[in-house]
Amino acid sequence: MTKIRMLNDECCRGVCVKGPTNGFGAWHKRRCNAAFTLIELIVVTAVIIILTGLVLSTVGYVQKKGARARAETEIAAMSAACESYKADNGVYPQNADTNALDPTINVDSTPPALQPPGQTNPYSRASLYLYEQLFGVTSGSRSEVPSSRSYFTFKPNMLYPTDTTLPVVGLHDPFGNLYGYSTSKANGGNGYNPTFDLWSTAGGTQAGDVPGWIKNW
Repeated sequence: MTKIRMLNDECCRGVCVKGPTNGFGAWHKRRCNAAFTLIELIVVTAVIIILTGLVLSTVGYVQKKGARARAETEIAAMSAACESYKADNGVYPQNADTNALDPTINVDSTPPALQPPGQTNPYSRASLYLYEQLFGVTSGSRSEVPSSRSYFTFKPNMLYPTDTTLPVVGLHDPFGNLYGYSTSKANGGNGYNPTFDLWSTAGGTQAGDVPGWIKNW
């Protein structure tokens, strides 16, 4: 009786061992059949690349739209400050540099530090004068306290260079260039606005009244 039971136990153990072995073989076979082929990997990679491109283009569009919105707001605020300045002084801020800057010809708003050595930018000279007149200072020194009425408080990110240890040499737009300010049209020269022209080239470098510019005319 004992001998028969031992034989049955051995048979049972044999079945139990064989069962999992067959199961593992079936699982391994299914796993091999489910593996990705080279074509499938290429397709998945292509889809990932396309989706990444779409995401990056969307981010770039949103950033550019935000920069345009900020430029429009800043131009509107500075234009309002110019109107307040005129109400007190009888004229808009103007000097030889603002009279000489012509928006129909001068389209290079690149900051001076990014231009070839020895060259100056009429944008920086004209916008520096606008900064001095609206802020009420006599130079680009950041430590100078306004000595006359201040019509506009410029945010640090509007001043060029952005390094706060250096003097201000111009007004910075959200696109990394300088704002243009001209009174040429008001003094018998070229321009678009008989009062003053205030604009951002929005990174463009084409001549004339470019539709892509952000402007007050």
